[in-house]
Amino acid sequence: MMHQPVLLEEVISFLSPVSGGIYVDTNLGLGGHTERILRESEPDGRVIAFDWDQEAMDLARKRLAPFGERVDFVGQNFADLTQYLASVGIAQVDGILCDLGLSSYQLDTSGRGFSFKGSQPLDMRMDNRQKLVARDLVNTASEEELADIFFYFGEERQARRMAAAIMEARKKEGIQTTDQLVAIVEQSVPRKFHPPKIHVATKVFQALRIAVNQEFANLITLLKAAPEMLKNDAKFCVISFHSLEDRLVKRAFGESPLLEVLTKRPVVAGDEELMNNPRARSAKLRVAKKVKRR
Repeated sequence: MMHQPVLLEEVISFLSPVSGGIYVDTNLGLGGHTERILRESEPDGRVIAFDWDQEAMDLARKRLAPFGERVDFVGQNFADLTQYLASVGIAQVDGILCDLGLSSYQLDTSGRGFSFKGSQPLDMRMDNRQKLVARDLVNTASEEELADIFFYFGEERQARRMAAAIMEARKKEGIQTTDQLVAIVEQSVPRKFHPPKIHVATKVFQALRIAVNQEFANLITLLKAAPEMLKNDAKFCVISFHSLEDRLVKRAFGESPLLEVLTKRPVVAGDEELMNNPRARSAKLRVAKKVKRR
């Protein structure tokens, strides 16, 4: 189960890790990016690694065990970055990486309903300490609330049609599993309106995951806080996987008086990486450098 980190060479090129540097990986996942940062910053570079997915964190701990105390594992959301750094006496760091993608493990084998393949509980929590699960939204939100979630968090044009179908299905029985939801969504949209390149339920699942985990609110918090946490000339690298995230990143980079944008256009995966790692096809890397206040 070796997750392939996306745009790895590009990230390392921008971050340029050095011995003695302190770096933040806001989404540790299975540890691919962090492992490379640690190797590039030997013998005593350090990574502060955030992830509120405890299962992924446990797997990453095993992978990164050879690096010992050079990794700080933080089982919190990256929105807590400012408070955490203050709590351990770190004023600023030498680079921040934020990879907003889900790992292969989370998508395929976690059993938490991130994927619409097979039958899984409608959970979708990144942190199983949270109370709200996707099943709650699907079964208790109003038709208007569901339509708004699908439209604003998934850019789903058939949002109202899908929400109406869910309301109708709820009258008969509770919607508990991913395959139940997939069937409802598939039947709600005439075949001629199904997207040609992705499954018709893709954006619904994306939207529910974003809503359950408050992903946009957390990302906005990080984007506002990160520039203050960087040393001068340190890089802030963000990898996004859909247009809504990318727009938030682009806007935040452009509006910050502390950042100089280094990527006028987002960096995307080359042909070789796409052959080896198809999930990189939607990845976009934007990078900014900390500058003195303009």
